[in-house]
Amino acid sequence: MGDPGRSPHGSPPTLSTLTLLLLLCGHAHSQCKILRCNAEYVSSTLSLRGGRSPGALRGGAGGGGRGGGVGSGGLCRALRSYALCTRRTARTCRGDLAFHSAVHGIEDLMIQHNCSRQGPTAPPPARGPALPGAGPARSSGPPAPDPCDYEGQFSRLHGRPPGFLHCASFGDPHVRSFHHHFHTCRVQGAWPLLDNDFLFVQATSSPVASGANATATRKLTIIFKNMQECIDQKVYQAEVDNLPAAFEDGSINGGDRPGGSSLSIGTANPGNHVEIRAAYIGTTIIIRQTAGQLSFSIKVAEDVARAFSAEQDLQLCVGGCPPSQRLSRSERSRRGALTIDTAKRLCKEGLPVEDAYFHSCVFDVLISGDPNFTVAAQAALEDARAFLPDLEKLHLFPSDAGVPLSSGTLLAPLIWSGLFVLWLCIQ
Repeated sequence: MGDPGRSPHGSPPTLSTLTLLLLLCGHAHSQCKILRCNAEYVSSTLSLRGGRSPGALRGGAGGGGRGGGVGSGGLCRALRSYALCTRRTARTCRGDLAFHSAVHGIEDLMIQHNCSRQGPTAPPPARGPALPGAGPARSSGPPAPDPCDYEGQFSRLHGRPPGFLHCASFGDPHVRSFHHHFHTCRVQGAWPLLDNDFLFVQATSSPVASGANATATRKLTIIFKNMQECIDQKVYQAEVDNLPAAFEDGSINGGDRPGGSSLSIGTANPGNHVEIRAAYIGTTIIIRQTAGQLSFSIKVAEDVARAFSAEQDLQLCVGGCPPSQRLSRSERSRRGALTIDTAKRLCKEGLPVEDAYFHSCVFDVLISGDPNFTVAAQAALEDARAFLPDLEKLHLFPSDAGVPLSSGTLLAPLIWSGLFVLWLCIQ
């Protein structure tokens, strides 16, 4: 990913985070007045920049160092006005990521420029009179891309496709995290696979047999959170022997909003396979039923996967299974009449590489005594082959390790690049 510069805190602002904010700009709630606050701040600081574009607020809106830059007094007045405006609209902007990014950015800039919280504020910007008979302004550029087409928006901004991540849960269950950790998990009961600002996925598991440590997923709940202009909130629920090809309300798309078709659900194998496409967040999900358990597989845009707070850190797709919930292969116990050699032979037929998928298959066949569990591991491998951006990561082995994903890794880029992106929204 490109590195257009570094923030004063040493964290590289990422272009992908700008894209997500640009998408969100078009989805601000109608009662949330954050865009008006942004416009007033931009207008009140233009003269401090010698009339040039606000550009990247990285390094300080006043252009100087801590407490120093040219016009820092005017900048502090503008920031106090900006903060006041955000406080006034806070109640209606709670769920708006653009609002929260602006609040964090204001706080950081006030600290950088030694601005006191109390003091004079900038006068409201002058508003020019409307010309009689003047219609809406016309853009001379090409038409704006569909705001509910994440990949199109990203490609337009960066000139390249976005990055994606893959996670899967299958079998007893085995979890492949976004960063290529591969765990066999106990996780009895309900556990979140994903929990971010756009998507919530919860898997509910129970023991494969009485007294067994291993569990299997019996229920999946997926919530596609409301996004202005694109979709109404949609809930999908699947249980063993009940894999509907529709959302909970009976619909098969995102609703009546202009971008409703950017969320769709369908199946080529009723009762055994469902595919959900969420183009507005660059996400595809596959749910399967095999051998009395449910499998989950997702391809999701990096920005979407990273859009979570510290309170949402328990996600199996992000950090894998907690250490207390992990099972080793030595903990398996054979429940059926199959020998380990038989299990290996059955798994080898569809999984010739003795990687994590192969060993997961052997684990499942031995602990369940059911040869049909080979299908779950084979399908998970094929989903990974289709979803992974880097096929060199297809086969995982015990020595493989990943890097934890944290919302904190993106905090500084969001603070410093967020206000610039919000400025773009009002142009």
